[in-house]
Amino acid sequence: MKVTRRHLFAALAAGSAALASRPLIASEGVKSAITPDAALATLKKGNQAFTMGHAFNYGLNDSQRRAFLAGQRPFATIVCCSDSRAAPEQIFETGVGQLFVVRNAGSTVANPQAMGSIEYSVAHLGVPLVVVLGHTSCGAVKAAIDVADKKAVLPGSLGAMVDPIVPAVHTAQKIAGDLVENSIRENIHHVVHDLRAPGQRLLAEPRRSGKLKIVGAEYHFASGIVEFFDVE
Repeated sequence: MKVTRRHLFAALAAGSAALASRPLIASEGVKSAITPDAALATLKKGNQAFTMGHAFNYGLNDSQRRAFLAGQRPFATIVCCSDSRAAPEQIFETGVGQLFVVRNAGSTVANPQAMGSIEYSVAHLGVPLVVVLGHTSCGAVKAAIDVADKKAVLPGSLGAMVDPIVPAVHTAQKIAGDLVENSIRENIHHVVHDLRAPGQRLLAEPRRSGKLKIVGAEYHFASGIVEFFDVE
């Protein structure tokens, strides 16, 4: 499709509206009142602005920084990879205090630190949305493929780090197509499935009452687009 000046101005307006719809900082002191669907829509708008190159200045003055002494009120929890190229605050165009971020290589939740962080965000901060965010060309997933395919033995704690990803690789090996990409997607599916399990007591009740949604997504380095594909 040919991009006309009218299309360009419409896109710029949409991006500006997306930024204008989100506060610079979240309100402090009380749990988030935003719905899961509204939180997801906000992330999608923010990513749209990011892919269009609408950088926003989220610098805080002294009074704004001091406002956070009263507490935090994020509207979404992002479980994501430690990869330096996949910073959620940037790719969703959010300000300070808006996202509760749980990061580790491979976006896994296989240890008490990760799970406890997610549970804290939901039970104590009232976060209505948890996003399990993987990304293309994930090094942790590639390492898990080496373990599954080549029986590689990784040094130090690296083996234990990728062990939770290996079952996703085994699932992906049964799917036609690119093994790395399929493994990335399956890893996201597995983590989402684990978080949605009835045994996750602190997460199950908010989900049953409609106060919480848990979704999966993949960040594409080349385009900057976050693709939401495992949505409740």
